[in-house]
Amino acid sequence: MTVSRAAISVIAIVISAVASINGASALDYPTRPVRFVVGYPPGGATDILARLIGQRLSEKLGQQFVIENKPGAGNNIATESVVNAEPDGYTVLLINPANYINTSLYTNLKFNFPRDIAPIASFNRVPNVMTVNKDVQAKTVAEFIAYAKANPGKVNMASSGNGTSVHLSGEMFMAMTGVKMQHVPYRGAAPAITDMLGGQVQVIFDNMPSIIQHIRAGSLRAMAVTTAERSSQLPDTPTVAETVPGYEASALFGMGAPKKTPAEIITKLNQEINTVLAEPEMKKRLVELGGEPLISTPEAFGAMIVAETEKWKKVVEGAGIKVE
Repeated sequence: MTVSRAAISVIAIVISAVASINGASALDYPTRPVRFVVGYPPGGATDILARLIGQRLSEKLGQQFVIENKPGAGNNIATESVVNAEPDGYTVLLINPANYINTSLYTNLKFNFPRDIAPIASFNRVPNVMTVNKDVQAKTVAEFIAYAKANPGKVNMASSGNGTSVHLSGEMFMAMTGVKMQHVPYRGAAPAITDMLGGQVQVIFDNMPSIIQHIRAGSLRAMAVTTAERSSQLPDTPTVAETVPGYEASALFGMGAPKKTPAEIITKLNQEINTVLAEPEMKKRLVELGGEPLISTPEAFGAMIVAETEKWKKVVEGAGIKVE
């Protein structure tokens, strides 16, 4: 009996110690560098966003958030690497529009993004800009729709690649207006914009950060932004929805982690990120990148992810686009 009581006491002490260690690990997190995985090469808007927020988290938490660029397969290589990583809070993912789109675009993914990635925090929501070259006579969205309908197949719509948010924003526009345009995919925004400037293609629904300098210079003309509200970066530019009710397309960014990452770590990261997003200097930089800070809980960001995934699924299926 005495031995049994002693054994029970030892087990109780061990359980208590383990609980204390687990609590302390969440409380002390991070105690070593964190891998912040980005599915694109260095230098692009997505990479810049990750480095901006990663740097502030490094300063606040006393451990480096090391940006690890894993481009390839339309962002899927990066996402799969995080899905399969140890769920200990030391590997996180830069969540971007490709994650929502690829769920229905790719037929043979080895993961299910909404199921396998735990949402941590949203960063911002960036509009695309419906932009035309200077040869296009239409000055409004309504005039553009009328022109495109009067000239079916003669309007070339550029994109930064098949299945990108730039491409699917245009597909959504065609589906909701009945307009028929010829899609011309490019390997990234830069060559697409070059041909826009040269007049080979007439319209693009490009991400704001890569197109806005050409709009401000007057070499291309912004016709509308794709978000539900007007952008502070282009306050005089209407939304597509002002002409096409219900239209909304935007780039939602944030951070996620492997599914079984401890809730305490997710909560701590969410709180730290929200504090960073509320800083005046950070807000200024995010606005410059095209979108206001979007402060939310992990649960609210998770709901946004589900909504984005469902929205793009309808566009992908409606356009009949698939990637093996």
